[in-house]
Amino acid sequence: MDIQGAGSSGASGATLEIKSLQLAKSQQEREGKATLQLLDAAADVPKTSANGTLGSNIDTFV
Repeated sequence: MDIQGAGSSGASGATLEIKSLQLAKSQQEREGKATLQLLDAAADVPKTSANGTLGSNIDTFV
């Protein structure tokens, strides 16, 4: 029974490395697109409250 390690075949090792890099790149691109979508969605949220006095009085005494 022959057992070959990862370094036994240079061509297949290089192929696996390239495929791994391609998968990592596509994952980064998907995460980047998702991040941009989240930022766009957050930009649509109004930054001011409907009631300007809301939160201006804070009760710190218990």
